[in-house]
Amino acid sequence: MRRGPLTSRGAGALALGLALCAGAHAAGSPEALAFGVLLVSLAVACLLSLYLRRSPARVLRTLRPEAVAVGEECAVSLRISGRSPLPTPGGTWTDVVPAGLIGTASGSLPASLTPGMRETLELGYTVTGLRRGPWTLGPLTVVEHDPFGLARRTRRLGGATPVTVTPRVAPLASLSRVGGDAGVALATAERRGQGADNLIPRPYAPGDSMRRVHWRASARLGELMVREEEQESSPQALVVLDRGTSRWAAAAAAPGGDPAFEVAVSLCVSIAWRLANDGYVVEVVDGDGLALAALAAAPGADERDQLARAFATLGTRSADTLPHLDRALVGRTVGPLIVIAGRLEGDDAPVLARLGHRGALPLLFAADPRLDALAEARRAGWRVAALGDDVEDTWLRGTEATHVGR
Repeated sequence: MRRGPLTSRGAGALALGLALCAGAHAAGSPEALAFGVLLVSLAVACLLSLYLRRSPARVLRTLRPEAVAVGEECAVSLRISGRSPLPTPGGTWTDVVPAGLIGTASGSLPASLTPGMRETLELGYTVTGLRRGPWTLGPLTVVEHDPFGLARRTRRLGGATPVTVTPRVAPLASLSRVGGDAGVALATAERRGQGADNLIPRPYAPGDSMRRVHWRASARLGELMVREEEQESSPQALVVLDRGTSRWAAAAAAPGGDPAFEVAVSLCVSIAWRLANDGYVVEVVDGDGLALAALAAAPGADERDQLARAFATLGTRSADTLPHLDRALVGRTVGPLIVIAGRLEGDDAPVLARLGHRGALPLLFAADPRLDALAEARRAGWRVAALGDDVEDTWLRGTEATHVGR
């Protein structure tokens, strides 16, 4: 609600002063008239002291970090600078915090008694990511008060600053502990420590250095062979996020709208990050094969931020692509194959059975499995788990689940 320029005390003082002036004229009391004029003059002077001041020239808002994950904190710094011929009164300040963030963005403003000097005021507060999506902080609202508390002036300073709330990347357990029975275990420490180059022999060609001759292979094969370095490629992993609108609540079309879809997005980026750190080259696609993100093996912190930002505004799509997922991924064979779905029906079992052969370790997570949909998927060779509220627990239940051999 918009408030007037006078406080309740100032409005009372002005009303009393006017009443005294009117009563003094009728009663013929110069003392009452003088006191009434004093009160009215004081209220007017307090108003003028606030409204004649020049507004601050600049408001700079700085965020650290500029993008904040759900559940993590962001430090907001405000720097207000300007110059006024009059002393700066005290007051209060409030910064507008959107629904996607939570925090206390308000405080008191100190008064300054040095007129004409250029002043810089530093303010700060902390917000926590609450809902994924693009948001804006600000503008800053400052309410100044005169020393007598009779008048106030409300100003909006500066503009709004964009801030992105990204999905949480949860620390998941390594997949290597369950990869042995599926034939996709990685010895990541040894690979990183010893290198991944293999030496294989090939026939000698003119121009090859004699120092590269593989004498043992030459004796065995009866012709001159040389050593050839072959770079060992990193194993592939594929993560599929089903975005069909009919599989999720209607609110999932907008980022941060559906809690189940938010858990799915967080699980998706967390799995991608975990697999990349396990040594896999990871590709993340939606149900029609559209690429959402890609990660090289052993990524750095910058890649983690880019991955999270890529999913900050993701919502559902109109098409129901799960029934045709095997066609979208035709010709692709990977190690871990992870599918994250919304509603899962028993009728989806045939496509899952065809799709499961594309991965050495197929894992399925469903937010809303119907009837025996998970049992059907398990019989098709998938490790399955219902999507819960806790990303780490969901991942553990999925990776530890038993499956029926295909």
